[in-house]
Amino acid sequence: MSDNCTHDCSTCGESCPSRDGNPAGFLEAPHEFSTIRKVIGVISGKGGVGKSLVTSLLSVLLNRRGYKTAILDADVTGPSIPKMFGLREKAGANERGLLPVRSKTGIDIMSINLLLEKETSPVIWRGPVIAGAVRQFWTDVIWEDVDYMFIDMPPGTGDVPLTVFQSIPVDGIIVVTSPQELVSMIVGKAVEMARMMNIPILGLVENMSYVECPDCGKKISLFGESRVERVSEDYGLEVLARIPVTPLLARGSDEGLIELFEGEWLDRTADKIESL
Repeated sequence: MSDNCTHDCSTCGESCPSRDGNPAGFLEAPHEFSTIRKVIGVISGKGGVGKSLVTSLLSVLLNRRGYKTAILDADVTGPSIPKMFGLREKAGANERGLLPVRSKTGIDIMSINLLLEKETSPVIWRGPVIAGAVRQFWTDVIWEDVDYMFIDMPPGTGDVPLTVFQSIPVDGIIVVTSPQELVSMIVGKAVEMARMMNIPILGLVENMSYVECPDCGKKISLFGESRVERVSEDYGLEVLARIPVTPLLARGSDEGLIELFEGEWLDRTADKIESL
């Protein structure tokens, strides 16, 4: 790989592991003082489907089961993880490297918003620069004794997902979708990208699946009939969870109290991750 590589094979004539179908050749070691046992990517074909929510809930759930969990927020231009955990302090550093911020229940988190002076400051960077920052979250941050690291990906199949899949040894990914037809179609792009990169797909999680009537308990499909079963059949994937629209979950996310969530929607997904 050239020192000036932009990871855009369409403009390059070099022979390298990526072009030769061996993205593992790009894998980079984490910080020398890091210990990370399993890495789980959380991806989606488009934005607004609840990918960050699923990332947060899974990290909290595995943390409750006694594992040390961490979140690498790779959504550099739309970081929402710190707000969901109510984090206000900034990431620190010592002579060895960067230090993640620890949540109230002990989850280590690194996000671009933990490095900016103001959390509302926009990140106006081009793709290769954003991808480089994500790579540094892996190589320059000291992740101590982590059992499960969750990577919250930006939507789509661009520079950052490509960088993560090529640079970080991802053990499996969770694909997040919602019931709409458009989202179901776009899910296929994310699934196909993961397969092209030889990344194991653990299954599908459908967010905003339904709303439950508080009086009679009836489940109402806000977006019409779900397509997740059809998508799972088309791609041979398991539907791991269906998360409802619930005001308590939305309020917990907005108020930085996601660690207090109650619900069993993702228990099966956590079981799948534990079985790796």
